[in-house]
Amino acid sequence: MARKSKNVLDELKEIQTAAELIRFGARLQLLESEIDLSRDRLIKLYKELRGESPPKGMLPFSVDWFLTWQPNIHSSLFFCIHKQLLANTSVRGIDAIIKAYKLYLEQMGPEDDQEEPLLSLTRAWTLNRFVNSSMLSVAQCKICSSDFLVQPYDQNRFSCGLCHVPNRAGKSRKPLTLSEFNL
Repeated sequence: MARKSKNVLDELKEIQTAAELIRFGARLQLLESEIDLSRDRLIKLYKELRGESPPKGMLPFSVDWFLTWQPNIHSSLFFCIHKQLLANTSVRGIDAIIKAYKLYLEQMGPEDDQEEPLLSLTRAWTLNRFVNSSMLSVAQCKICSSDFLVQPYDQNRFSCGLCHVPNRAGKSRKPLTLSEFNL
């Protein structure tokens, strides 16, 4: 079976997009789903850019991680940025996820090479898939009116994680503060 010939410029764009995703730590499953290059080429590119083989294992599948307090705040922020990009620009697909993720990282303050962002690019991509498949939905906070992620049948929550901080929220090794969001 003959493979459809590809325009050289289209292939270059695919390689550039794959390289950008790899630099952000995208998993191989994400790359295979979004990039039209062979698995072997993606693995070779990954090894060339990261100096190691791509991590093995399954992608996160549970929505539970996105609904816990701190991950919900980060995920909701990313989702709102992504939603605004889709509403106000012509950027779509994986390019919109990349741009939204860059904006999310900018909101997290100065980059600290020692600590990974709470929301990885792979989780951000997975979040988008969960919302598109109605495994997660968005509700509006009754206090600040911001959108935040909830389970589809849990639309009656009263407030987001920033307005209603759980009692044990400050017990993590690094507490989250409003100043971290550069508001």
